[in-house]
Amino acid sequence: MRPANLVAIAALAAVGLSACEGNQNRRTAGGGGGLCKPFTETANNNAAMPAAPGAAAGDASAAMDDCLHRWSYTLAASSDTADVVADAVVAACNAPLARWNQQSMGGAGGAEGMTEAPSLLTGQPTNPILEHNTFAGGRALFYVVQARAGKCGPPKAGPATTASANANTGGLLNTPAP
Repeated sequence: MRPANLVAIAALAAVGLSACEGNQNRRTAGGGGGLCKPFTETANNNAAMPAAPGAAAGDASAAMDDCLHRWSYTLAASSDTADVVADAVVAACNAPLARWNQQSMGGAGGAEGMTEAPSLLTGQPTNPILEHNTFAGGRALFYVVQARAGKCGPPKAGPATTASANANTGGLLNTPAP
């Protein structure tokens, strides 16, 4: 091989490797590209972001997913194991989980919406409340691992974000004014 060819091959290899490095930086930037899921608008959130699908129609499952997403990304930096963090995320999202369960039971908490059927995954008897809880635990664990793998940051703090978090946690974050 001639020296000119070797230089050209080395230059192409360097360009290829730099392209990989650029993708890595975009992936870990934490805000919509790669592994990180961007935060969406809820009723009490930043109006600059698009609304979560179904959130405008009062879909409790969308509010639950948004709560799990926000708390998972916020708590992912903890030194605890991912399953412990996921349990904390589900605990922080008890209010939206309760609203979702109430919505699936027909509103006022009546048992008429409470039907038992075999699970499509396991074949074991199950009901909507159990499935919602299972979903919440799995989704929280997924978001925690996603946030850690993608080095995704929590939602930006501000009055709108705090209002959204308070709405999603039933006011858990409300603190007395200094």
